[in-house]
Amino acid sequence: MECRVGCAACCIAPSISSAMPKMPQGKPAGIPCAHLTEDYKCELFGKTERPAVCGGFKAELDFCGNSRQEAIKILSDLENA
Repeated sequence: MECRVGCAACCIAPSISSAMPKMPQGKPAGIPCAHLTEDYKCELFGKTERPAVCGGFKAELDFCGNSRQEAIKILSDLENA
């Protein structure tokens, strides 16, 4: 499965505990990452400053569902569990 263009659910739904530029305390769940661009791309992609947890996300039906909305719900439910 390929990442869905314009989705970015993995950049919004989960929390990130790692410090990063613009977000030294990490990122709370449900809040878009400060590095998410208007077209839902990561401005840290491919850079050493990108948190390791972000590189660990892979597009999979179990997490991404069939739509952006479904992906946000799935990832939010996992975060809350």
